[in-house]
Amino acid sequence: MDYPSNRNRTVTRAGLILGIESSCDETAAAVVERGARTLSSVVASQIATHARFGGVVPELASREHLRAILPAVRAALAEAAVGFDDLDAIAVTSGPGLAGALLVGITYAKALAFARNLPVIAVNHLEGHIHAVLLHEHEAEESSPDAQSLALVVSGGHTHLYLAEPAHGAWYYKLIGRTLDDAAGEAYDKVAKLLGLGYPGGPWIDAMARFGNPKAVPFAFAQIKAKAHLHGKAPRTKAAKTAPIADLDPHFLFSFSGIKTAVLRHVELNGMRAGVDERIAKVLDGARPPKTREEALALAPQLVLDMIASFQHAVVGDLMKKTFAASEALDATRILVTGGVAANRELRERFTAEAQRRGLRVSFPTLALSTDNAAMIAAAAWPRFMAGEFAATALTADPSLALGV
Repeated sequence: MDYPSNRNRTVTRAGLILGIESSCDETAAAVVERGARTLSSVVASQIATHARFGGVVPELASREHLRAILPAVRAALAEAAVGFDDLDAIAVTSGPGLAGALLVGITYAKALAFARNLPVIAVNHLEGHIHAVLLHEHEAEESSPDAQSLALVVSGGHTHLYLAEPAHGAWYYKLIGRTLDDAAGEAYDKVAKLLGLGYPGGPWIDAMARFGNPKAVPFAFAQIKAKAHLHGKAPRTKAAKTAPIADLDPHFLFSFSGIKTAVLRHVELNGMRAGVDERIAKVLDGARPPKTREEALALAPQLVLDMIASFQHAVVGDLMKKTFAASEALDATRILVTGGVAANRELRERFTAEAQRRGLRVSFPTLALSTDNAAMIAAAAWPRFMAGEFAATALTADPSLALGV
């Protein structure tokens, strides 16, 4: 059974959608106008809760979402200076993500929709990240934002390449490449934890890499070969019901478990574990990523800084190599780079330089839109709203929700 408001729904003059995001460790709410203008964006972070564990604890994440979701929605409405009666729909992340965390957002969205006679629009979290770039381009009034693009979604849980194409007011996605094991952001988090740095690991690694030699340690990625025995089998990663690995070009497949192991071996062989307990203590005591060489050296010796810089240089290089190879194979002239790792300083600099060298256009979301947020969910929901693609009351969390074909 559909919500009563899903039938014969017409858009109001404002075209306002309330977005709700709770897929992992950020409780977010936002109001976006017609998928192109952010009126408010509120994010309640759980970093302090999970930092002591060096990663997200699903049970704690769900509890924190329960505490934060109502204040976040109220704050988003107040910031946008609108009320529930001004809304046209409620958009919510339905997957992929943590089951318990997703259910908090979905349950709240469905209850609110029922009480206010509003339709619910289910949004794939990965599609939301792609629309974070498009939303930024709309707001910046950059030319032709709605054009075919190659999208790299790179975060703590995902490393995917999609061909994104607009058609008839909607967006369609084709999976071009993906990671076979760890996501790039996951590798960042695990290396940071190994070295006693803070969570999430990305900002710490990026900050400390500035003060190291990126060529000190020759980390390398082997070419992934086609493996017939993987045909029809799911990869070891999260976030995909189906993974046609055998149907994907191996040149566009990623794997970050190897470099994570290489870092571990390098740390062990060179005695870099010294000082880890002290670094953990400093982080838990409120230390922030370093801004100067002196601050970096107070946390780790130069040998560790060099290894961190080499790790990041290798990861960014692998992301670049496969993304630009895919753009060349597909004749794509526009690249979207999005997700939490898209906030990385070195990644932005090197992708921008290479795109300019090749005569391609590369776009990133703002730093605020790179990490999980609800504005991207509301923006991605707008084409679905216009097409009348509303969720049924049976909507539930899908932790392994796939995007594209």
